[in-house]
Amino acid sequence: MKIPVKRLLVPTPSSDGEQKKPHHIAYTDWGDPHNSHVVICVHGLTRNCRDFDYLARALEADCRVICVDIVGRGQSDWLEQAQDYDNYWLYLSDAASLATHIQAQYQEPVTFGWVGISLGGLIGMFIAIQPNLSFSISKLVMSDIGPLIPAVALKRIADYVGKDMRFNSFEEFKQYMKMISISFGPLTEEQWNHMAIHSAQEYDDGSFGFRYDPKISISFKAHEIKDIDLWKQWDQLAIPSLILRGMESDILSVETAAEMKVRGPKAKIVELSGIGHAPMLMDDEQIKIVRNFILNE
Repeated sequence: MKIPVKRLLVPTPSSDGEQKKPHHIAYTDWGDPHNSHVVICVHGLTRNCRDFDYLARALEADCRVICVDIVGRGQSDWLEQAQDYDNYWLYLSDAASLATHIQAQYQEPVTFGWVGISLGGLIGMFIAIQPNLSFSISKLVMSDIGPLIPAVALKRIADYVGKDMRFNSFEEFKQYMKMISISFGPLTEEQWNHMAIHSAQEYDDGSFGFRYDPKISISFKAHEIKDIDLWKQWDQLAIPSLILRGMESDILSVETAAEMKVRGPKAKIVELSGIGHAPMLMDDEQIKIVRNFILNE
């Protein structure tokens, strides 16, 4: 199914005061454009917005669903300077620009739900606690991410992110993608194929590589890898929140999930067996859990 991709020109925040060239972020837009119940979906570190096709189809009868490619990934622009990927305000600015753009299309306030996998969940958490925005997040879904991220898991990710690997064929690319993504759990061959098609970039010489800018790995290289502690931000969160945890996850521990249940928004925690980092919200069980939370609770 051909899904049209829209593009939005947004500013590029600077951490050094230098004037930066604006960039485009790409997104898909599902459902009735007049429906003021909007769900924004944001993917993980190296993924792209097409991971949400299955969830968007399940929600589009009831919600408008906006699935965005984070800058440097998918169909969004790559930044000229690597260090700009190391500025977390960039990701918040892009997200706020997109939500403001969508809100401006309505006469009345929009009800925004946020569904984020891994990094996409963290962006949602930060956006939801920002003051003085022209919109607000009413519900937050975070797949396998929390306010304490262990260094050991970050080192595992650093081992493969940013390596500009090339493969001789699409099938070779797909098999490698499956190997490094095995923790996503038991996806169908159709789902793996869908992910591979939208993750692959074919080059002029016929080789295949990942459709993301290798420079996104700058944060792993520019800083000592240590535990990331975001409890201060989590404790500021005050909206209904759902956390999906892969029971084999090395990113979101049992202990952190348990604490998330009693601190901050006192999240609902759902654990999923046979999955590590991260539940991809593609199978029927995960989609049903998210859909029920977004629509009913």
